[in-house]
Amino acid sequence: MESAYEDVPFSQLLHHPAATAQRLEGMRGLRLKRRDAQDLALIRADQMEQDATVVDFTARLLAGLVRTGNLDTIRQLLPDALPWSVFLPDEDVETMLAELADTARGAAALENLSPIALLLAQWQHSAEVYADPALHATITREPEGDLGPVTEPRPVT
Repeated sequence: MESAYEDVPFSQLLHHPAATAQRLEGMRGLRLKRRDAQDLALIRADQMEQDATVVDFTARLLAGLVRTGNLDTIRQLLPDALPWSVFLPDEDVETMLAELADTARGAAALENLSPIALLLAQWQHSAEVYADPALHATITREPEGDLGPVTEPRPVT
């Protein structure tokens, strides 16, 4: 699959800003590769606004589907979107979908997708534990594993 982003050295943007920005005309965006830091992305503002519209629509659609109770349909489709979800117990799938719907709606309103990515990573890690019986046994074994509920911390004065 061809990437919609072209890799460009960050220094090219610094030395030739107009020419680098001009390269955006025929593509979705540029990935600005940096040696000592995370890469950056350069996209046109209209592309960013279109992406935000799609994310907002998708978040609202997902939230609506979860709210209507069509969980059987969603469960059938979920492994296509999140293949690792097959390892989650049914009750965890329901919890994940509810959390995902709420988080997606809130993230879209904030125009910040990081909470969705974090939530998906957390649920993927849960699926990894369920997929490995030895790891699951270790984590849930008492007293070394799950030690049960934690008392609420006292306020700092």
